[in-house]
Amino acid sequence: MTVFYDPTGSRYGMPTYPYRMAPDGLATRRQLRAAGLRPAGQEPACQVLWRRGKRVAYLYRLDLAKPKRTASPAQREAITKALRARRTCQMCGLVQPYYIPRRYGCCLDCHGGH
Repeated sequence: MTVFYDPTGSRYGMPTYPYRMAPDGLATRRQLRAAGLRPAGQEPACQVLWRRGKRVAYLYRLDLAKPKRTASPAQREAITKALRARRTCQMCGLVQPYYIPRRYGCCLDCHGGH
């Protein structure tokens, strides 16, 4: 466990901590997103290594994080159109309640009929 303890970054190139031993005031991208924040262009402050060094999580400073940006009405409309297109069958033109599998290129009903 202590093999990954390198707060100076001399061994791993950046400050490194074992799993669940990072200092306070840091968060992963997922934790930032859950808190309604984003890294805002900052580089990772340190990393956490676990599972014999095969797993890594980069941590960002909370004091430098900024609120997540909200999509404009035009962006939301474009997203809605794109998601609807992913559910529209190319063969029958029906909008399905699921995303059309790319490997088939058509809804499951049309694919089963061939």
